[in-house]
Amino acid sequence: MSGTLVRYTRYLIAALVIAFIVASSPVRAEEEKPMVKYALVIHGGAGKIDQARMTAELETAYHEMLLAALKAGQTVLANGGTSLDAIIAAIVPMEDSLLFNAGKGAVFTNAGTNELDASIMDGKTLQAGAVAGVMRVKNPILLARAVMDISPHVMLQGDGADTFAEENGLEMVEQDYFYTERRWKQLEILRGNDKTGRLLDPLDEKFGTVGAVALDVHGNLAAATSTGGTANKRWGRVGDSPIIGAGTYANNRSCGVSGTGDGEYFIRATVASSICHLVEYKGLSLEEAATAVVMEQLVQMGGSGGIISLDKDGNVALIFNSESMFRGWVKAGQDPVTSIYKD
Repeated sequence: MSGTLVRYTRYLIAALVIAFIVASSPVRAEEEKPMVKYALVIHGGAGKIDQARMTAELETAYHEMLLAALKAGQTVLANGGTSLDAIIAAIVPMEDSLLFNAGKGAVFTNAGTNELDASIMDGKTLQAGAVAGVMRVKNPILLARAVMDISPHVMLQGDGADTFAEENGLEMVEQDYFYTERRWKQLEILRGNDKTGRLLDPLDEKFGTVGAVALDVHGNLAAATSTGGTANKRWGRVGDSPIIGAGTYANNRSCGVSGTGDGEYFIRATVASSICHLVEYKGLSLEEAATAVVMEQLVQMGGSGGIISLDKDGNVALIFNSESMFRGWVKAGQDPVTSIYKD
């Protein structure tokens, strides 16, 4: 047998022995199957709270609603569902709640109507859907998802958006479905018809927009936002919530963001996409990027509000320059957390 063949035979035998040892060795569970990671963050609006009038019962109600929304989204993620489905699961209960300025609890326009906006974005494909000024669809976030999934467009508005919803089988309602006493009282105060100046709750007119951002076990980000807009708004005003890049943005290469606050300023600063671009192109951490936009740029412009965000690694940033922001978050293996005031 030649020397070369002998050496080759020895190498082969050694390789087989090593392979046998490795195959026979016990493997730790975490090496065999890495821990599945997911994360979800939500918000219910940012602004000013009259804490002197915030009753324990009302505060508990907000925490319970935020927790219910978190758990609904977490259930989707924990079972391997998509980030898109998770944020829908989280936002629909908040749209159905009287507590938030979205869906059922939406504010009134100057004309005494309810005009709703919503948007959603898929961080994997950069597809997006949005609706503005809809008045008859029960859950605007479901309509925004339908625009993204089954229409060739990104944004639909007004009667056309409501017609699209009806033609595609979404649940439709009459305008009186959105009526709530506290929102009507709020409108009367803002119109000057009610001189008491005291709302039925301790929240100002900026509170209540809802949003969610999720990272699923497949590594995909998604973000969504839904709102009734600004109380007493006129002339078909549309804020940042349905505008991709302003109130909502998601990109797997950087982060997902949902905003709440002074919509006109969020539009001018393209808040949501600016944060993600700082992460992607400047190499800033999510916390650094969100702080630069919300705590510096927005403040310098005179804008108030906040954002919730997740990056592609599951890092969380919940940044607001207002007094408070209803918010919550949960990660795989952790209990959900909800908060209202500054920590």
